[in-house]
Amino acid sequence: MNGVSVGVEVSKPEEMGVKEDWLSILKGLEREEIAEILSQTFCDRCQANLHARVQSVADRKLPKKLSISSPDSTLSNNIHEKSAESYTESIQESSSKSESNKSLQNINSRIQKRYADKFSPASVNSKHLTASTQSKSGRSLINGINGFSSMEDDLQSDEQKEMARFSNVGRKTNFSHLERVYGKNVNVLQGLELHTQVFSIEEQKKIVESVYEFQRLGQKGRLRERTYTEPTKWMRGKGRITIQFGCCYNYAVDKNGNPPGIIREEEVDPLPPIFKQMIKRMVRWHILPPSCIPNSCIVNIYEQGDCIPPHIDHHDFLRPFCTTSFLTECNILFGSSLKIAGPGEFSGPVSIPLPVGSVLVLNGNGADVAKHCVPAVPAKRISITFRKMDESKIPYGYVPDPELHGVRPLSLKGQSQQKHIEVKEASPIPPTRVVSKSSGSSFSGGENDFPPLGASLQRGPKKYAYKA
Repeated sequence: MNGVSVGVEVSKPEEMGVKEDWLSILKGLEREEIAEILSQTFCDRCQANLHARVQSVADRKLPKKLSISSPDSTLSNNIHEKSAESYTESIQESSSKSESNKSLQNINSRIQKRYADKFSPASVNSKHLTASTQSKSGRSLINGINGFSSMEDDLQSDEQKEMARFSNVGRKTNFSHLERVYGKNVNVLQGLELHTQVFSIEEQKKIVESVYEFQRLGQKGRLRERTYTEPTKWMRGKGRITIQFGCCYNYAVDKNGNPPGIIREEEVDPLPPIFKQMIKRMVRWHILPPSCIPNSCIVNIYEQGDCIPPHIDHHDFLRPFCTTSFLTECNILFGSSLKIAGPGEFSGPVSIPLPVGSVLVLNGNGADVAKHCVPAVPAKRISITFRKMDESKIPYGYVPDPELHGVRPLSLKGQSQQKHIEVKEASPIPPTRVVSKSSGSSFSGGENDFPPLGASLQRGPKKYAYKA
C-alpha cells in the first residue's frame, strides 16, 4: 500500500497543479465574471457541492453583517446609492451589460491580458472607457481591486484595520517661510499641512477611474451644464478640464455678468458617493476638522503642460480647505508674490512636492496671505479640491447631504502607547527664484519630515488672519 491508508483519496501532483492554477485564476476574477461562471449549467452533484460551500461561506459572514462596523468601514461600500441621477443611471446601464454565454476559456484569456497590462496614467483613455472600467468605479475603495481579502485581514475588525491605516499616515505641519508683509516678517506658510499615504494605490485607481467616468458623462451631456467644463486648448497651460459638484463657482466675470464666486442661481450635480466617502475619511483621520466638513468640490483634469495660475481661493469658501493629488506627483508654488515666467511657467520662493495619494490642507496664512499655483505638469494629473461653502453663499437650490452630517474624528482612546512628537518650526527659507522645472527651494519628504499621523495630533488654534 506504500504507506497510504485505505479509503484516503490522494491527489496526484498534476491534479494539485491544475487545482492551484484554477484557484489563482478564480482569485483574479471580477465579481461580474464570477457571476457569469455561476450562471452556467452544472451537473446535480456539482450543484449540491457548490450550494453547500456557498451556504457555508454565507453562514460565516452572517455574524459580521450583524455586528456594528466603524463608520469609515463604509468607505465607498455605499457607492451604488443614488446621488446624481444622470451618472448613476449610466453606471447601472454599463454594469448590466454582460454576455451570459461566454466560455471559461475566453474569460481566462481576458483576465491574463488585463493583468499583463499594468495601470499607468498614459494608458487611461478618458474618452473611450470600457464597460469594465465604468463598473469598477462603483465599488468599495477599501476592499481592493478583486474584492478578496487575506485570512489575516478577515481576522481583523474594521476598527483595527482603520487604526492600522490611520497610524501609517504621514504628516508635515511645520512649513515656514518668512516674507515682509505690511512691514512685518510673516510666516506665509503658517497653516499648511501635508498628509501623505491617505489613499492607497488601489483606492487611487478607483478614484481616478471614477473621475474619468464623470468626464465621459460630461462629454456626452449627461451632467448638468455648469458641472462639466472642457475649454479649447488654445495655448500651453490653457484648457484644463474641470468638473464641479455641490456648487457652481465662477472664475471670472461670465457672459451673463456674474462676478467671480459662487453663482447661487446655478445648479450643478451633487457630490458623488465616492467623493463623500473621501470626505468622511479625511474628517475621521483628523485631516479636516468636523467643524468644516466640505460640501462642494472641484475636479481638475490635467494633460501634460496644463497648469493653475497664481491665486488665493475665493472667500465664498471657508477655511480650511484641501486638495488631493492623483496620477502624477507635481510641485505647488507658494509666496506672497508669484511671477509668470512663461506659458504655464511661474516663479516663487517656495516649492512643495505633492505626492500621489496625499492631501494638502490650506489654512491661515497659507490660504489667505500666500498665493499658490501649479506650474505646467509633466504628465497626466488629477486633483480634487474639497471646500465648504460660506452659509451666506450657498446656492438657492442646494439641499444639505444628511450623509455628511455628524461625521466625527476617529477616537484615539487607548492609543497612549503612541509616541508624541513635538513639532518644531523649521528655519526660515531664504527667498530664491523657483521655476516649475527647477527643484530649487523645495521641501522634500525626508524620513523625519512625515512622522506617523497617529503619533501626535496637537493642533494650534485656527488662524484666519496672518500670523507674524
